[in-house]
Amino acid sequence: MDAIAMKEGVKKYSRWKDYALFTKVRLSSLVIFSALIGYLIGAEQVNWLSFALLAVGGTCITAASNGMNQILERDLDKLMLRTMDRPLPQERMKVNEAWLLAGLLTLGGTLCLWLGTNLLTTVLSLSALVAYTFVYTPLKRKTPLAVFVGAFPGAVPPLLGWTAATGTIGQEAVLLFFLQFMWQFPHFWAIAWRLDEDYRRAGFYLLPFPTGRNRANAFQILLYNMSLIPISLIPYWTGMLGGLATGILVLAAVGFALPAIKLYWSCKNEDARLLMFASFFYLPIIQLTLLFGL
Repeated sequence: MDAIAMKEGVKKYSRWKDYALFTKVRLSSLVIFSALIGYLIGAEQVNWLSFALLAVGGTCITAASNGMNQILERDLDKLMLRTMDRPLPQERMKVNEAWLLAGLLTLGGTLCLWLGTNLLTTVLSLSALVAYTFVYTPLKRKTPLAVFVGAFPGAVPPLLGWTAATGTIGQEAVLLFFLQFMWQFPHFWAIAWRLDEDYRRAGFYLLPFPTGRNRANAFQILLYNMSLIPISLIPYWTGMLGGLATGILVLAAVGFALPAIKLYWSCKNEDARLLMFASFFYLPIIQLTLLFGL
């Protein structure tokens, strides 16, 4: 290998990049955004130290969850095109090193949450880690219901933010949890649709039915997507939001449903991709609407 190739290889597979791949830094940042929005929605007055420790602690716990998932699935990751270049399948990182890193992140995240927030937030965060790593992860090869199980820890971040700010679980916190819980189904199924062949290489059948890309699965995705429209009216019915903010929630849900309708009629991969990108916009829109509307 010549010097240029070696330099490119070092850059491509640097230790820090491997750590970023192992902890899924970009995904972790999206998760923490939900937690911080939940904090701002719940807080009457922002405690910036608590806010910062929630950000750091939540990031560490999320990164640890992602890392533990990769440790447990390292042999399966070798079989999928999208994951085979991760550090564990390529043996650029040893398993003991991975467990040590995940353990340190868990410890650091727990301390940050314990010192900066409260016991309820810390327990909820660790419960989400356990559920994601040791319940959702092994279920992925056994049943499509794994997506339902995984939606629980996936919906915890905004709830963590609320409890960090208030120390309690109130009506608004339940709404934040429920909206993110329901959002995950069309979001994840859009990804599973696009990657169905790749997932099958590892024995994962993560669409609603194990029949692949067909109208039955597209209809199930559409049902969950459409359910977000009436759910968007709950804050108005309960007196939490006024008409303008509720209108924004409903319009966002309708906009999110349009690519799901298109996917149902076409069953094409590019429409699943469109639905996936729509999901990235939908969640921050509704969270910001709740932040400024409550």
